[in-house]
Amino acid sequence: MTKRATAKPADRHRTPTAPRHYAVVGAGIAGVACARTLRQAGHKVTLFERDDTPGGRMASVDTAFGRFDSGAQYFTVRDPRFALALETTPGLCKRWSANLVRVLDAHGRVAEAALPSLEAHWVAQPGMDALVAHWAAPLGDSLITGTQVTQIEPDALDAKRWQLRTAGAEESQHVYSGFDAVLLAVPPSRTRALLGDGKLSAALSRKIESVRIAPCWTLMIAFPQANQPTMSHLGPQWNAARSTHHRVAWLARESSKPGREPIERWTLQASAAWSQEHLRDMPSRVEAKLLRAFAEITGIHATPAHAKALCWSEAQTQVPVGQTHLWDAKARIGIAGDWCTGHRVEDAFLSGLSLALETI
Repeated sequence: MTKRATAKPADRHRTPTAPRHYAVVGAGIAGVACARTLRQAGHKVTLFERDDTPGGRMASVDTAFGRFDSGAQYFTVRDPRFALALETTPGLCKRWSANLVRVLDAHGRVAEAALPSLEAHWVAQPGMDALVAHWAAPLGDSLITGTQVTQIEPDALDAKRWQLRTAGAEESQHVYSGFDAVLLAVPPSRTRALLGDGKLSAALSRKIESVRIAPCWTLMIAFPQANQPTMSHLGPQWNAARSTHHRVAWLARESSKPGREPIERWTLQASAAWSQEHLRDMPSRVEAKLLRAFAEITGIHATPAHAKALCWSEAQTQVPVGQTHLWDAKARIGIAGDWCTGHRVEDAFLSGLSLALETI
């Protein structure tokens, strides 16, 4: 995310604006891309993240058996601006030889077919969250983690600016004030809530009203028994698959990714329809059902030493906004996220980048 990666031809003739103070809510890749671009343009930025670390859906989970990428499994590099930004992180990201196949049998019997002409799959090391953490590091104390923004309202001392009410650990509350603009890089449900159901910007609320994002149940399992002298791994020869099984949409052998621990680990992502149907199920029930599906697809019937399910309530975009970002210049509120145009990692990066450039 250098000036070379973000500059437009017209930027060279633009009169620089006076420094402003921006609040960016959400430290996923869209929020971090946005915040860094604004900082590089000479503006003050405060980036809020409700979790303890940045990353968003580029999340990784540490366990006694190694790390799991619990959200985004890999990323592609299609846009030259994203490619230029990645050049600032030499050695951090590696190409993953996923040996990707499609499991064709909807009943779970493994009929495999290699997917032709696949574009490169990339992962960050040692987990997907490492890329966001690396780009967020220069923000220093401007990144406030473990703090959820609960309300946006006019500044009590200057009605032309915004203030944010937040909640943190142990029910602590705080008000941050003096913001010239507020940029939201969070999922649609939180965006709608922070917009006050249209009270802060009716125009933005109307534009995101039709957005729909499907949930996703994710199962992470480990088989340390596979790492014995007599066996290299369990099950199939492929390392990732798109599945037509009614429960499972994606499987990946985590231990096959570059820079990962060698213990055999798999991540399953359930289909959108099945995740929606079982959205309110207990994690233990989901684990049991997805383990059965895993055995049907891979032929691995061994009992894992580790199994944990988690649910992303908003995971894969089904109906996007239809443009890279949204900006209400009158209200001084903007919106960014992968769900503006799709669900890819670089969709999120380009959304945050374009929103920052619009407001500079």
